[in-house]
Amino acid sequence: MATLRRSLAQGICAFALLVPSALLAQEDKDSTAAAIEMYREMLADGNPAELHELRGEELWTTPRGPKNASLEKCDLGLGPGKVQGAYAQLPRYFPDTDKVEDLESRLVTCMTTLQGFDREEVTKKPYGSISYQADMEALAAYVVGQSRGLPMAVPQKHPKEKEAYAIGKEIFYYRAGPYDFACATCHGEDGKRIRLQDLPNLTEKKGAQFAYTTWPAYRVSQGELRTMQWRLWDCFRQQRFPEPKYISDATIALTTFLAVNANGAKYDGPAIKR
Repeated sequence: MATLRRSLAQGICAFALLVPSALLAQEDKDSTAAAIEMYREMLADGNPAELHELRGEELWTTPRGPKNASLEKCDLGLGPGKVQGAYAQLPRYFPDTDKVEDLESRLVTCMTTLQGFDREEVTKKPYGSISYQADMEALAAYVVGQSRGLPMAVPQKHPKEKEAYAIGKEIFYYRAGPYDFACATCHGEDGKRIRLQDLPNLTEKKGAQFAYTTWPAYRVSQGELRTMQWRLWDCFRQQRFPEPKYISDATIALTTFLAVNANGAKYDGPAIKR
């Protein structure tokens, strides 16, 4: 599977190198945007995220760790072992941890409690590279794939769920860093773009729904599937903010804010990005 994955990624990246030159030749903004969308649709027919989903399913069902247990009893919010539709209702409050958890933090909880893995070890390298396959990315791909086509319905009933949303909203609009940026700087109004990439307006329902429901996603430019935690980490990096800690309360709160704003839309991931 690893060989097939590398070959497919290399082929897509080679194709990706040819397409931008044609796109750059387009002078009209609307024509360029249409060409990019066509490019994405062509790639989506053979989305390499499917390989990550298959590997994630294998990790989910294989006994591992000091306790030699699988994740098939992991409770993602709908009951032990119930995966279908679970991602569409995350983040949410979990009584056993007394916390609001997103998908990745909940997976870490299950891996430590059910399988006996050390928390620090599990979270040390959550993002993959050319030479390293991250289990977390594969597990996330498998779980989110089980919500494909289902409506987002992230709950806001528990006081801690409401608190997480409120904190996430503050983080979204908080300006700081050397450039006095906030998430809203790039994602607070219509018509913004960076390079050839349109930036969705996350303050509007339509933009929030489109953006959130297409992550996690396979990044062609990196040859890797990237999770929502990675997406937020990369946004903080581009704002020149301090690097957020993996599955920190801050990133989970920001995820809650974005996810709740996407409620009602059908989940369409893992998608494919440039």
